[in-house]
Amino acid sequence: MNTLRSTFTVHLIVYLLCFVMLLPFVAADNHAGDTPVSYHSQIVPILKRSCQGCHHPGDPNGGLIVTTYTDLKQGGMAGDATIIPGKPDDSLIIELISGDEPAMPQNMEPLSDEEVELFRRWILEGAQDDTPAEVDDLGDGDYPIYTVPPVVTALAYSPDGSTLAVSGVREVLLYDTVNFQLKARLVGKARRIESLTYTTDGKMLGVASGSPAQFGEVQLWDTATNTLIKAIRSSYDTIYGLSFSPDASRVAFGCSDQTVRVLSIEDEKERIKFDNHSDWVFGTVFSTDGSHFVSAGRDTALKLVEVDTGSFVDDINSSNKGYGEINTIARHPTEDQVLSAGEDRIPRLYKIFREIRRDVGNTDFNLIRAYEAQSGSIEGVAFSADGSRLATGSVGGEARIYNVADGKRLASMQGDTVGVFAVSFHPNGTQLATGGFDGKIRIFDASGKLLNAFMSVPIEASASEDFALVVTGMT
Repeated sequence: MNTLRSTFTVHLIVYLLCFVMLLPFVAADNHAGDTPVSYHSQIVPILKRSCQGCHHPGDPNGGLIVTTYTDLKQGGMAGDATIIPGKPDDSLIIELISGDEPAMPQNMEPLSDEEVELFRRWILEGAQDDTPAEVDDLGDGDYPIYTVPPVVTALAYSPDGSTLAVSGVREVLLYDTVNFQLKARLVGKARRIESLTYTTDGKMLGVASGSPAQFGEVQLWDTATNTLIKAIRSSYDTIYGLSFSPDASRVAFGCSDQTVRVLSIEDEKERIKFDNHSDWVFGTVFSTDGSHFVSAGRDTALKLVEVDTGSFVDDINSSNKGYGEINTIARHPTEDQVLSAGEDRIPRLYKIFREIRRDVGNTDFNLIRAYEAQSGSIEGVAFSADGSRLATGSVGGEARIYNVADGKRLASMQGDTVGVFAVSFHPNGTQLATGGFDGKIRIFDASGKLLNAFMSVPIEASASEDFALVVTGMT
């Protein structure tokens, strides 16, 4: 009996010791289970991935917008409350995302049981909005301060040739083209500037921009007053390749969610959401009459789309030829021709509209000319205003000018120490501006002679603590 009692005592002591040792882990596990669901860090990522594509301000499907907490809580046209704090079973969103065949997301994989449960728990816990306040680092009259130059991603001469627009961080810098002195700085909220485009009449400057993993934004600036006309957010990531329709009533751009969006400028509504690409879209151009647009990106395809209906018309190029990702495109100023270039280092000029029926071999019938290979992947292309010449910029650090008609190389120039990402012809054809990795703007004449070189942004020797936004590295 004593032996049995001793054995039991030993086992009891071992059990109690084990229980004491496990207490911290049990407590931690219980604490984790009691942690409230975060709207900002847990709910928003699901909304961005699965819902924002069909429910954003430009395209509020069913009247429902999910890009902000306020809009999500307000609900859609049905009148039922999307979210009723503390009552998940009465909240419309739970009905929409759950069940055997959930209504949302459309044409995508349903949310997992775990994701639905997150929504349910969040609502049960009161559906709190813990989104950090959007911090505007700059006040009125303040500008970013740079201790090193940012990468130049975009350049554009104004149609009258008086201004060169240059990308910065959160801003577009405007230089006069006589002595290249800085004359204005257009500061917005979007951190990355990806493309700059003027309307044909020069009255508006369009900016494709955004803050990665937060929002994509179209900025429209009045060039007479240098004031912001509109800032239209339409995606949850930076946008690319902005273009205006010929009458400047619409704007198109590419997105990292594999779509092309076309917005009406007047009412800011999304007219087209084209989702026939299979990877990021980097470029868009309208046809000369504005009836179609062409888009291109990582999936190697040049796609032709009808503007009024959003209907896919044709693959302009033969994307099965292994040409590689398309990084940039430009339309001929007067012809329905598009120049595409990218990973395989060869610029190609295509007819926008097919004139020969496609054959079983998928021949590149629309191809007008393939130009010589560049020294690296091509990041920027541009036509001269009269369409007689084209320019390329590559990651080899080189810029080149070609005769469009016969492909003859007219000039070669070192446009950057590492890579040229943007090129733009002066409207009179006498100058080519280049920008790239080292943050310098270089101005060349038509023969390739360097005329001027200057930093794209003002550089401060030391940053003042009085300013909140200090740019200390490449973007």
